Amino acid sequence: MSKGSPGPTPGFLVWRLANKWRVAVDRAVAPLGLTHAKYSLVASLHGMQRTGERPSQRRLADHTGLEALYVSKLARALESSGLIERTRDPRDPRAVQLALTEQGRAVTRQAITVVQELLDQLLEPLGGLDAPRTHAFTDELTTLLDAPLIPSVPNDEITQGATP
Repeated sequence: MSKGSPGPTPGFLVWRLANKWRVAVDRAVAPLGLTHAKYSLVASLHGMQRTGERPSQRRLADHTGLEALYVSKLARALESSGLIERTRDPRDPRAVQLALTEQGRAVTRQAITVVQELLDQLLEPLGGLDAPRTHAFTDELTTLLDAPLIPSVPNDEITQGATP
């Protein structure tokens, strides 16, 4: 018998925290016509535009960690809502560049304020956004996110086919 921890595993806790955060953000930004995923795109786009970048959908996908196909779908929906503009990159006709519209900037600023309030609530038990525990927690999360994660494939009859 292996020595397992009596409580939930770290993987389960990460999953629960991610779901708790996603649901809270979904509820908070819904009045602005956004979902958590759409918020992730517009907030990231907002930050990138503030530094002078007009990213492609691929660049935004890489930045957010979302699949490129999903970013494309979200970008089309955000364009239909009047929040972003999608234009062909003059340097690469296959690439689509994204930019917030004036309405998109206004909605994004409101959403960022709402989500910042949620973040303050989430981090209060650690002492708040600027607390040493929060900085340590952020460092640990960054370490985990930077570590490669390649799932192993079980070597069994299902993946290898039946052997005699």
